[in-house]
Amino acid sequence: MADYSPEKLRNIAFVGHGSSGKTSLAAALLFDAGVTTRLTKVDKGNTVTDYDPEEIERQISINSAPCFVEWKGTRVNIIDTPGYSSFLWDTRASLRAVDSALVVVCGVAGVEVGTEKVWEMLEELQLPRILVVNKLDRENSSFSRTVNEIQQFFGRQAIPVQIPVGEEKNFAGVIDLIKKKAYLFEKDESGKFQEAEIPANLKDEVEKRYTQLVEIVAESDEKLMEKYFEQGELTTEELLQGLKKSVLAHQVFPIFAASTLVNIGAQPILDGIVDFMPSPLDRGQVKALKGQEQELPLTADGPFAALVFKTISDPYTGRISLMRVFSGKVSSDAAVSNTTRDAEEKLGGLFFLQGKEQVPAGQARAGDIVATAKLKSTLTGDTLCAKGAEIEFEPIKFPEPSISFAIEPKTRADEDKISQATHRVTEEDPTVRIERDPETNQLLISGNGELHVRIITDKLKKRYNVDVDLKPPKIPYRETIKGRSDVQGKYKKQTGGRGQYGDCKIKMEPLPRGRDFEFEDKIFGGAIPKNFIPSIEKGIQEARKKGVLAGYPVVDFKVILYDGSYHEVDSSDIAFKIAASMAFKKGMKEARPTLLEPIMNVEIYTPEAYMGDIMGALNGRRGKVQGMEQKGNMRILKAQVPMAEMLDFEPTLTSITGGRGSFIMEFSHYEEVPAQIQQKIIAEAIKEGRVKPEEE
Repeated sequence: MADYSPEKLRNIAFVGHGSSGKTSLAAALLFDAGVTTRLTKVDKGNTVTDYDPEEIERQISINSAPCFVEWKGTRVNIIDTPGYSSFLWDTRASLRAVDSALVVVCGVAGVEVGTEKVWEMLEELQLPRILVVNKLDRENSSFSRTVNEIQQFFGRQAIPVQIPVGEEKNFAGVIDLIKKKAYLFEKDESGKFQEAEIPANLKDEVEKRYTQLVEIVAESDEKLMEKYFEQGELTTEELLQGLKKSVLAHQVFPIFAASTLVNIGAQPILDGIVDFMPSPLDRGQVKALKGQEQELPLTADGPFAALVFKTISDPYTGRISLMRVFSGKVSSDAAVSNTTRDAEEKLGGLFFLQGKEQVPAGQARAGDIVATAKLKSTLTGDTLCAKGAEIEFEPIKFPEPSISFAIEPKTRADEDKISQATHRVTEEDPTVRIERDPETNQLLISGNGELHVRIITDKLKKRYNVDVDLKPPKIPYRETIKGRSDVQGKYKKQTGGRGQYGDCKIKMEPLPRGRDFEFEDKIFGGAIPKNFIPSIEKGIQEARKKGVLAGYPVVDFKVILYDGSYHEVDSSDIAFKIAASMAFKKGMKEARPTLLEPIMNVEIYTPEAYMGDIMGALNGRRGKVQGMEQKGNMRILKAQVPMAEMLDFEPTLTSITGGRGSFIMEFSHYEEVPAQIQQKIIAEAIKEGRVKPEEE
């Protein structure tokens, strides 16, 4: 494989809403560039970038996947990214590895939630981008309607550089507005095209769109603006140079027309990537941190520095680390530093990925996207660099999980294998959490949505032969007291030899929420010897692990030990522990016990149009709205909602917002459960055998 210098590289991510045709576009480019011998299809499960069994079965991209083509003396490294919200964390990580993006928009559906979300990421990372209006051969597709929608959402700087010839099933080619030439494509998926005359019925449209393009480009450059005002036109060369300059400065976003499934328009898109998108050197600098923030020049001559942006768990090769080299060069078997973890690593072989196929690379240099296997301690987001270079890139930010399920292994064999399998899964996907809840003892799996969690459990089964059931997690309720009590706990047992005797009198009273437990020793006059006092406290501490209402831990109460009695021979630590436990249970019942539930801080991100419906849904879930903020096109609704009411909130939010909404939540505090709900929880506890009916 040819070795390319950085100026002859293009690193681009294909982004957009799920099912807009990103994978089909990658397939068309791979075919037109001669990488594949046929046009592969998502519905046939044979595309280069959707190779995971889950992707093939569901016909959606779940993982970011790299591939590359060689076109006009340039290597184009492509990362085909997921578009559904549950997997956008992977898209975000991949955007850290590229210098530009191609945003695919469906010509039927127009701008969708995934389009908006990836656009926000691109704005945040300040990446140059082009757009492709895809699926223009479909019924109800419309280039002009989709362009209007794109401009409505993202501004008039998004401007066509092409218009389609024909509509829907008659879509036959494109007109290049810069060169004012038509290109008609064959209908046999070959990708072959021929130059043709601009159809008479499109000439007015071409002139109108051309004028709009020239005006937008001229606006971004003072010299071009002066010339355009003076002479009323720009040369083709001036327009091309001005367009490239404004695209690199992310001031203009060219729009292309295509139908990648039938391979119409793919080759001009490849030309556009090579002509308009930046090389790694055009990007200039990237933020690096080590001790203090600095800008790292992107040069082939600097010290080796790379960001690991993805980890793949391969059943045969093991752990594969995919990295973008930002500076310098590195060879196979090199010793490097992981500055994120202050560790040393020895690189194995280096290889480029063509989907899942590994293409050997003797070395990697600035601009390359390259992989290596079996690194010992390196994970996604880590920086690798030359020893002594002390470079560290900004860490990749991953979203907090928004939904949790309990997982139960189906067999003992599954239980034995689950630990290693979950470790491999979390290495590959940093947004998954799999941990045991110390209170409920359930093994919880948390992810970015129900689909995300179900795909992870499917992966456990298919890849690691671990079969689990998914169940809603148990709510970690608490019990406490609202009143005071004054009780005695007396344990007396005579069995022929030495007996057991312990007697203590305690007062119980509530503490403010969050104070947990206090124990006060007010014994005087030796009513109970000092050496037995710790056993009394221990007896209460053990007993409070299981309350009297529904068997949940007891919190926010104080115990005052004020009197008791003992026996010179029969008293013992165990006797006083039992006596304290008896006193605690009696005291709880007399002190008006009640249940507490966890309240969550919830932030919901939604377009303004859905605010009313979401607030209605929160009110129905006993939520209390705390405030609202605006961020770009989105509103952020802040509320406090009981955890029990949030377990099935995700599908509700998806239904209300058509997938445009998302939410995050974290624990806030505990509050008393309303009486009618308490009765249901207690009845459930009795049914499960956690408490006996007489303990109710």
